[in-house]
Amino acid sequence: MTRKNSAYPLRPPRERGTGRAFALAVVMHVLLGFFLYHGIHWQNSTPAGAEAELWTEVPDISTPRQPPPPPVPVAPAPPVPDEQADIALQEKKRQQQEAQRQAQLAEQQRQQQLQAQQAEAKRQQQLADQAAQLAAQKAAALKQKQQQQQADKLKQQQLAEQQKQDQLKQQQLEDQQKQAQADAQKKADAQKAAKAKADAAAAQAKKLDQERRARLAQMQGMAGGEGSTGDGLAKSGTGSGSGGTATSPGYADKVRRRVRPNIVWAGDTQGLETEIAVRCSPSGTLLSVSVTRSSGNAQWDDAAERAVRASDPMPVDVDGKTPSSFKITLRPAG
Repeated sequence: MTRKNSAYPLRPPRERGTGRAFALAVVMHVLLGFFLYHGIHWQNSTPAGAEAELWTEVPDISTPRQPPPPPVPVAPAPPVPDEQADIALQEKKRQQQEAQRQAQLAEQQRQQQLQAQQAEAKRQQQLADQAAQLAAQKAAALKQKQQQQQADKLKQQQLAEQQKQDQLKQQQLEDQQKQAQADAQKKADAQKAAKAKADAAAAQAKKLDQERRARLAQMQGMAGGEGSTGDGLAKSGTGSGSGGTATSPGYADKVRRRVRPNIVWAGDTQGLETEIAVRCSPSGTLLSVSVTRSSGNAQWDDAAERAVRASDPMPVDVDGKTPSSFKITLRPAG
């Protein structure tokens, strides 16, 4: 604020008697105002009423009113000296300057208040922006946390699924290994059983072959005794090695009686001997007939094969079945 002494830097020096002159001027102004007031309002009072009795004989004569007193002359205001006029002018200027200063102060206060309001509004806006930014950061952090939790959960699920797949693969591998071991054991057992069966079959075949050889020797001896009769059946045997089938001792006679009538031969009989292999069904039906050892004479070999084929079906043995395979040795009678 501006100091009082600096408000009027060009004020002239105050002369003596100024206060007394100012007091007299004030008294004169007060008296002037008093006379003006009473000069205007002195006739505004309501006149007092009067009563009178009127008679017919008395003429109607109104009571004349008294004329108002002449107005008191108002003394004109004494002329203001030049010194008082200067003082009043300076006072007016001072008042104007004071009013201007007060207006400036009021404007400054208003500007300061406006600036304070704007600053407060700006601060409130900054606080609101900071709160919104903080809320956005919290929301972003929460969203990121949720996304991270979802990613971790998905990763755990994938890891659990991978572990489950690994366990399943391991279980399948173990099952395959167990199955392979079981198959290997089963195969080994089967091979062992097959070997045992083969050994038993070989032993049985060997035994049957020995029996067949014994019967064949017996049948050859019997066939040699009848060879001179000229029936064309030199000898008959059953089986051949391991493929032979055991027959009863009298089965060779049945074969001779079946084949003998079917031999048709008119050629040379010296030194001819043909061996024919026969395969039959259990009912005696011929399945195959083939020459296993030729006599050297193709015509006799064909005649012997035709005689065997014409003997279909072959006779059954004592067990009601025909041996599955056997060999027949034929020589022409002569």
